[in-house]
Amino acid sequence: MFAISFSIIANSILAGRIENMLARMMIGSLTAALPIGLLLTITNGVFSGREMGFGPFLQSSLSSLPLCAIFCLLSYLTACQSFETTANASTVRDEDIKHAKGLAPLLERLPPQKRGELLRLSVQDHYTEIVTTRGRQLVLLRFADALKEIGETQGLQVHRSHWIADTNVVALRKQTGRLLLMTRDGTEIPVSRSYTAAVQARFAALAPAR
Repeated sequence: MFAISFSIIANSILAGRIENMLARMMIGSLTAALPIGLLLTITNGVFSGREMGFGPFLQSSLSSLPLCAIFCLLSYLTACQSFETTANASTVRDEDIKHAKGLAPLLERLPPQKRGELLRLSVQDHYTEIVTTRGRQLVLLRFADALKEIGETQGLQVHRSHWIADTNVVALRKQTGRLLLMTRDGTEIPVSRSYTAAVQARFAALAPAR
């Protein structure tokens, strides 16, 4: 108990003078050997009738040093584990906050298990189909309103009925004069003529060779 208390006190007092935490705690813990030695000397003298003096006191203090060092190491390891747990929890919270800030409001309309990275949007009658890395979902929402809720997701409307995220485009190809976008999952998204120039400019590196 003395060793642990002294190691904690020394760690606080010497924080500005000694950089290494283990060294600070070890100094405090080994210093605790003195009051421990004194207590053992008095206890042995009172209850066992042993000689009390500087010699027995020094011997008791020295014999308690190994235990003090062990308690110091245990306290140090516990403190390090606590700091690591706190740091990890803080990192997780920071990542959650960043994720929440960058989350497209549109994804809040989906079941939690389908809230992944937003890949594309398509019109299906009076619904908008929302496709993410975790699945797809039809939502009763106008396409124009859905486009207002994509948040910071980088993408492009390529057709009056289709919007696609930049990261979901893997290739461009032409078929019978029509330009098509190829997605990660192999889906072909048609590009209307009014959006052709914008698509070719955005994805020039993926354009088919002429």
